[in-house]
Amino acid sequence: MQIRLFKPQDAEQIAQLFHATVREVNIRDYSSSQVAAWAPDDINFRDWAKICSQRFTYVAEDEGIVAGFGELESNGHIDCFYCHKNYQRMGVGSKIYAAIEAKAYELGINRLYVEASITAKRFFLNKGFSIITEQQVERRGETFINYAMEKVLITN
Repeated sequence: MQIRLFKPQDAEQIAQLFHATVREVNIRDYSSSQVAAWAPDDINFRDWAKICSQRFTYVAEDEGIVAGFGELESNGHIDCFYCHKNYQRMGVGSKIYAAIEAKAYELGINRLYVEASITAKRFFLNKGFSIITEQQVERRGETFINYAMEKVLITN
């Protein structure tokens, strides 16, 4: 398993991974209409190559397969953070998160924050994040519960 920065040729696998993860993993915590709005049938609803290239997007690659990815913005916001359904609970997310946190320290970012799904909340709590608030957000006509969370990074 290699953790590396995003390459434009990763975009298609990342789009498919996002779609499949939301539809097959997050369905445990959200309704079918919510996951359909979150991950629409058009997997290219987002310009994956452009957005991932504009951020510090870390990719976990296992022999050519994208096993997970996470996006860090320069202000400390973690946007998309997903692991392939076949790589859940195998440490992939922890490795991606470690790369993100190391980059945040390198950039002098003193606070990481994320809007975590019900599914991802425990992962981020285990990484030292605190819940700021439970919130309701709307995507494509559906309302979702997620959690605004943050972690203060201690710099020397």
